[in-house]
Amino acid sequence: MNNHGLPDYAGHFTEPEGYLDFARYGPPSRDVLTATAEALAASAHADHTTVNDLMRADPAARAAAARLTGTAPDGEHVVLLPNASTGLFHAAFGLAKGTVLVPSGDFPANHYPWRRTAALGRAVPRWLDGRPTPEAIRAALTDDVSAVSLSAVDFRTGYRADLAAIREVIGDRLLIVDAIQGFGIADLPWPAADVIVTGGQKWLRASWGTGFAALSDRALERLQPTLTGWTGIEDVALFDDREHPVAPGAARWSITNLSPVAAAALAAALELVERVGVPAIEDRVATRIDQLTDTLRAHGGEILSPLARHERAGILSFRLPDTDPAHVAKALHEHGVTPSVRADSVRLSAHASTTRAAVDRVHAALRSLR
Repeated sequence: MNNHGLPDYAGHFTEPEGYLDFARYGPPSRDVLTATAEALAASAHADHTTVNDLMRADPAARAAAARLTGTAPDGEHVVLLPNASTGLFHAAFGLAKGTVLVPSGDFPANHYPWRRTAALGRAVPRWLDGRPTPEAIRAALTDDVSAVSLSAVDFRTGYRADLAAIREVIGDRLLIVDAIQGFGIADLPWPAADVIVTGGQKWLRASWGTGFAALSDRALERLQPTLTGWTGIEDVALFDDREHPVAPGAARWSITNLSPVAAAALAAALELVERVGVPAIEDRVATRIDQLTDTLRAHGGEILSPLARHERAGILSFRLPDTDPAHVAKALHEHGVTPSVRADSVRLSAHASTTRAAVDRVHAALRSLR
């Protein structure tokens, strides 16, 4: 489809007009609902072919993820996961030692794996204050730093990390990226990362229990398969009571079989993104964020997110001076708008299916506060 098909993109979805909380959860498409229902229905009438047939969704999803991340097209560098956190724990426990630079303000999913490895005497985090800019990372580099682990897009403000520049700064060190707040809507240089992990329940709109990791050759070489399970080995179907070698590719991060129903949902979601094209989705999201920004500023809102398109993704955080965020949220709710509410701010997050009418609802809600 690319840009020519974007006008039809919203037709794949049925979320309410004022839904602006995609950074928390992205309501799935009709494609995902259909794929899920068909897979689940097939499982209810199981015969000797059913399980093998349903398992074909796994390589289909891995192949689509490989194409979107720019990894090898055979899908051998991609493994499906139930969520992003599982991938971050795999990456963390794969590092036997060394210091890992981690933004102190990052989402906790990128904190706890490193806290756990440090407690066991393995990799130790060094916390970076402020935005993880290439300059800040350069200043924190020492000889003991073996990796940098960060979010591609900040969950609070939508700030997008400059992955290409960070790769240049860190050289041969591992770059581990939590892509959950940007994958599918931000056209980022994913091949700059050695580890890309994401869950499918937010911007990919594949619902819960879906996700994947994409690993570079460098990651496969350096990260120990500490958490490999019985499905992450060679000759997985050979039950000979012996320990098997770990799988040669990203499959070594598999702990057990995942739901083929979830795999079917993820495949449908990824393939929809492919058909429309990430640049087209990104452009529509940026337009809506620009419109929301103008609306908020017209009502005296203090914008906490970057204003330049190349520095942000689909998240827009703000506060109204002398106004409790809870009161702002109440007004938004009364006008059919769904935001995320924090103690000191309100977060709006728009997708390519978000219409201008959502912006109008925000305008009406803020006007009512006067």
